[in-house]
Amino acid sequence: MKFDIKGNQFTKDGVPVKLISGAVHYFRNMPDAWRDIFKKMKALGCNCMETYCAWNMHEKRPGVFDFSGNLNIAEFIKIAGEEGLMVIVRPGPYICAEWEFGGLPWWIQTNPNMEIRCSNQDYIQYFDRYLDKMFEQIRPLLCTNGGPVIMLQCENEYGYYGDDKEYLAFLRNSYINKGIDVPLFTSDGTSKENLLDGSTEGCLPTLNFGSRVEENFKAFNTLFPDKPKMCMEMWDGWFDAWGDEKHHTTSAEDYAKVVDDMLKIGSLNMYMFIGGTNFGFTSGANHYETFAPDVTSYDYDAMLTECGDITPKYRAVREVIQKYTAEPLPEIPANRKKKSYGKFTLTEKAGIFANLENLSSKVHSDVPRCMEDYGIGYGYIAYQTVLNRDYSGATLSIESLGDRAQIYINNTLSGIVYINDSLQITINAHKGDVLTVLCENMGRANFGTKMMRKKGIAGRCLLNGRIHFNWTVYPLPMDNLDNLKFSDSDFSESSAFYRGYMDIDEPCDTFLKLDNFKKGFVTVNGFNIGRYWEIGPQKTLYVPRSLLKSGRNDFIVFESDGLKGEPIAELTDKHELG
Repeated sequence: MKFDIKGNQFTKDGVPVKLISGAVHYFRNMPDAWRDIFKKMKALGCNCMETYCAWNMHEKRPGVFDFSGNLNIAEFIKIAGEEGLMVIVRPGPYICAEWEFGGLPWWIQTNPNMEIRCSNQDYIQYFDRYLDKMFEQIRPLLCTNGGPVIMLQCENEYGYYGDDKEYLAFLRNSYINKGIDVPLFTSDGTSKENLLDGSTEGCLPTLNFGSRVEENFKAFNTLFPDKPKMCMEMWDGWFDAWGDEKHHTTSAEDYAKVVDDMLKIGSLNMYMFIGGTNFGFTSGANHYETFAPDVTSYDYDAMLTECGDITPKYRAVREVIQKYTAEPLPEIPANRKKKSYGKFTLTEKAGIFANLENLSSKVHSDVPRCMEDYGIGYGYIAYQTVLNRDYSGATLSIESLGDRAQIYINNTLSGIVYINDSLQITINAHKGDVLTVLCENMGRANFGTKMMRKKGIAGRCLLNGRIHFNWTVYPLPMDNLDNLKFSDSDFSESSAFYRGYMDIDEPCDTFLKLDNFKKGFVTVNGFNIGRYWEIGPQKTLYVPRSLLKSGRNDFIVFESDGLKGEPIAELTDKHELG
């Protein structure tokens, strides 16, 4: 296949082609679902699939790369090609995507000279190494090498962020020098300023928007009258943040009309075709006036639900796309089976304080430092100190916090502080009491000027306005819970791990309901399926069938805030997103 840009048209093997694409993130979906997703994409009428790449998943530690499991991007692209789809890849280094730190790895923050998304030499060195490894996966799959990959993106929505044109040119040249010989593009907001700051010569400018096609192309038509028109992110829904009143939804009929309007003048990529899931601690956050961490589900009210089910929006858009395709569309595949397995009790318990030594290697610090300084990027961190005198009605304050902290005196909760609220509480304690500040990283900002904010206690911890010294620190990435010591006896700790088991005959997609729990995360057979929080809107967590097995399945729930009732969970066939 030969793909090219000729004037204001895309061409495939010399013939003009209209790209009808949908966004699928391999890292948000399990490999056993990929082919089913692509078949449903073809049945919608798509001829193309688009994906971001998550640098922070592939290089969790500097210089150590992972392309296995649901990070096997080469296999993902091959399956798409086998199902008859062209492929657009957006490798980053920055992707936004409501993904932790916009896809950048947390450890680049430990470099004191770091400035992201510009010509900073340390940043360039890091992402250039990543691109070398990523392109080893992608280069053999370019259409110029017989594969399905037709275009790659350089950077992402840069016109919203900065104006370093040398940086954009460096990225473009780096792609070319590394053997990427398919068309390159950028994607940006629709204003003249966005396009001037975010575009670069040699890359096709594309737009991101969700409505009002004609209006949104006004600046583009003036600046780039002879280029193909493509909406690279035609938003079909939106994402949810913890504390939102309800799950975001949009009209199927309105979106179908926007698709029709766009196809009349050019090409599009529906963002998202399927949103998928922010497994583990991968959900990002928006941070403007206030901090707004994203929920675990990335359902997005997309064409397919989080678990891959057909939606009314899918059917409405399919009717539109059929008008632009010569052949009848394939039959729509059936939805994957869902199953309710019922309720079960988590009978084993492990208190967080009783297990600090089992989960972490302690470090002495004169004053608390940010999470990154202790060599971890995700999860929690506990700062512990012994008080050297009595405190009555004393003010404990934290200068800078990322993002939520529970304050304990002798393992009894005294209060909670959150980045959006007051960062101080009143405590009463005696000489010799143990003060613990348990901090949770709820996700780095994925967009804007506050992306580089540190996590944990990133400023001094003060008692009555004075710096308190001498702390023992326990980094708690929560990536290995094997050393927890569980028992079935009662204990007084409110922050604790609960373990239970469910015997399953036939693994199917299901959803975990935690009505008696308040806040924390869950592992299923050792895999972290994400965070939960009683404030919603999300009320259940998606459990893909590939995480389950016939026979006994192990569930561990870390509850940070204390139970509302008995430690009972339920596996249901209904997803509750609010």
